[in-house]
Amino acid sequence: MTELDLLSACLENNPVLGVCYRYAHSKEDAEDMLQEGFIKVFTQIQSFQHKGAFEGWVRKIMVHTCINFLKKNKKFQEQVALENAGALEMREETLPSLMQARQIVECIRLLPMGYRTVLNLYALEGYSHKEIGHMLDIEESTSRSQYTRAKVMLEQILVKKKIIEQPEQGLSLLAAWKK
Repeated sequence: MTELDLLSACLENNPVLGVCYRYAHSKEDAEDMLQEGFIKVFTQIQSFQHKGAFEGWVRKIMVHTCINFLKKNKKFQEQVALENAGALEMREETLPSLMQARQIVECIRLLPMGYRTVLNLYALEGYSHKEIGHMLDIEESTSRSQYTRAKVMLEQILVKKKIIEQPEQGLSLLAAWKK
């Protein structure tokens, strides 16, 4: 596969733009993240060892690029105080019948950057809180609390937008995103 073939394939069907969009503060930030990520992909293409899927390798580079972009711009450090940030029961079977993926992205994008970043990394990308702490230079406990608060805030947004009727209905990002 030549560089031109690789570039064409990436531009044709660009799911990594969706990854960048989930982390970005704006469309422009997402495009900047995407561009930085593709530069890294092209400069590191020789390090791809064909041990896993190429798409997974690209996705990992994009996630790390997004995190580094946020760190560089100090956008992930936003914190919002929440009352009642208790545990939220998440049921995997509920969310797919409630909304389309686009609605989920829009609701997640309403979260403060720190919450959104941790939610994306933990629930959607599958990183552990320990790994997230290392990536973001925060304590593991901070990752856990931001994730819990992100779930509560997301549920409040879903109720406010009348996507779900009651907070106890629950939802599962894992079921909707890991497919």
